[in-house]
Amino acid sequence: MQVVNGMTRLAVIVLSLATLAAIGEKSPPAQAAEEIPFIDAHSQVAAGLDMNEIIPLMDKAGVRRVILSARNDRSPDEIADFAAANPGRITAAVRTKGNAFNRNTPGFDALLKAQLGRREFSAMAEVILWHARKGNKAPEMIIPLDSPQAQKALSLALQRAWPFIAHIEFAAAGWDRDSFMEKFEATARSHPGHPFALIHMGQLDPGEAGRLIQAHPNVYFLTSHSNPINKAESNQPWANLFSGERLAPEWKALFIKHRDRFVLAFDNVFAEHWGPFFLEQAALWRGALADLPAEVAHAVAHGNAERLWKL
Repeated sequence: MQVVNGMTRLAVIVLSLATLAAIGEKSPPAQAAEEIPFIDAHSQVAAGLDMNEIIPLMDKAGVRRVILSARNDRSPDEIADFAAANPGRITAAVRTKGNAFNRNTPGFDALLKAQLGRREFSAMAEVILWHARKGNKAPEMIIPLDSPQAQKALSLALQRAWPFIAHIEFAAAGWDRDSFMEKFEATARSHPGHPFALIHMGQLDPGEAGRLIQAHPNVYFLTSHSNPINKAESNQPWANLFSGERLAPEWKALFIKHRDRFVLAFDNVFAEHWGPFFLEQAALWRGALADLPAEVAHAVAHGNAERLWKL
């Protein structure tokens, strides 16, 4: 009887070890945080920034590559030259934003043509569709997706097979929210093989993001501005993906279930963003991603950007 009990205990131990091994195969632990490379899928260069500071800051943040565009008075040629000098680190993105785009003047066509003449441009930056006023730094901009200038940008993205990044602040849009959502979804449905991304998570909550994911296999989300560090510096209704230093449970569940739909981005906009503000957010994201299964962390941190932008 003792032998039988001993054999029974041995069998239980062996079965338990086998079960744990099987679980481990299905859900491997997250890789050490410092080993996960980052790609920033959208950032900008504005007035007052010394571009020589960008690569050292990327190194400190553990960001391997950034998709970068010009804004304000910075020339797209500066971005192209910077990408040419750092081909493994910088991807130049075509700029659409500016007064020429807002007013759909001939200058917008000239802006696009000039950038397309440089082979370094292999992505398109965000297209401003609904943008709330940001103090004295940026005005309110409301440009429907079916407007002529937005359609020009969309046509270019389709021709070049570049993800179309829509800047729509749904939480701030008020009465415009439903019409902008309808047009965004209709456009995604009309081009089912093309990726459409909402920068800043579209200011959506987990339920709304989950609905779009279920309805549209070609809709993605850029994580920029959607964390407590950014929200503490702004009065805008950005989404907050976090609870403390980890992803909030509802968002974490979405990231795990739909790991191919979320793309890490920081969207450093102004010169002051390229500094401790950037490094703090990178550290926050590094800790949060380390809390996810390895395959999820790598998809969000760099894999999805590599796939969508063919990096």
